[in-house]
Amino acid sequence: MTTNTASSQDHTPVQTEVLVVDDDKHTRDILRLMLISQGFAVEMAENGAEALKRLESRDFGLVITDLFMPEKDGIETIREIHAKRPELKIIAISGGVGGIGRDCLTVTKYLGASATLKKPFDHDTLAETIKTVLTTGK
Repeated sequence: MTTNTASSQDHTPVQTEVLVVDDDKHTRDILRLMLISQGFAVEMAENGAEALKRLESRDFGLVITDLFMPEKDGIETIREIHAKRPELKIIAISGGVGGIGRDCLTVTKYLGASATLKKPFDHDTLAETIKTVLTTGK
């Protein structure tokens, strides 16, 4: 998927880079494959602290983050990303713990997440959510 061009004279499409943040390696790997199949460049982080470090040196177009992680959870991560880079699109994902997951996903919208997805979700749902977020910002 392409979102813009490098400059007005160079019409080479620029690939959107996505940062995937999840403590579960299996989930990260599945998301990576889904995103690559959609034409995205993908970088991965195991937790929010690692994600924030990567964001200091890279210009990602989208962050997809789990909520429940060690070291720095997704809620803190979303809040910090939004404070530093309010224009950055964020999709919050969670399988939840009991009934807490859905409530936490709702809270993330107020903290800066552009969209939320409840795990498990399928490839088409992810693709449609990304398309909506990148084109409308919502």
